[in-house]
Amino acid sequence: MNVATLTVLGLSLSVDAFAAAVGKGAAADKPRFKDALRVGLYFGFFEAITPAFGWAMGLAVSSWFAFVDHWIAFTLLALVGGNMIRQGFSTVEAEEAPKKGQLGPMQLILTALATSIDATAVGVGLAVVDVNIVLACVIIGVVTTAVAFSGVLIGKKAGPLLGRRAEILGGIALIAIGIKIVIEHTSA
Repeated sequence: MNVATLTVLGLSLSVDAFAAAVGKGAAADKPRFKDALRVGLYFGFFEAITPAFGWAMGLAVSSWFAFVDHWIAFTLLALVGGNMIRQGFSTVEAEEAPKKGQLGPMQLILTALATSIDATAVGVGLAVVDVNIVLACVIIGVVTTAVAFSGVLIGKKAGPLLGRRAEILGGIALIAIGIKIVIEHTSA
């Protein structure tokens, strides 16, 4: 995977973090630059490390599945992407909005961890394709930090509208990356 593809992957994975950060920004009394940076760093850190865990698990079993690795990657990306699309169209909010001004460390850790679970599944898929996992994790972490940072700053005004649409677009992008992997492996 090249840097552009990893960046799109990072954008796709950061959609949950964006939606949560928009909620945090909307709930905070007056989100400041410092608050937005702190939220971005929490989300970016967890989004960066979880693909590495999935990648390590995937490597442990990848030699057994090398002949269908592209289909495994596609299936995982399609499942995560499909779930994101489903949640984007859902009429029920996945997460209750935090109380006014509440941006404590434990709440940020739990929210960041919850929004990065899908990155673990994507990491399993990355283990079966040719990818530099360190580069992938760095790009995913940096992109998520920037996206979550932005989410907090714009959350006060645009929270409910952007969150759902961003999740749908992120899901579509993950499925597109999975299709691209299948096409690259079956046309070679």
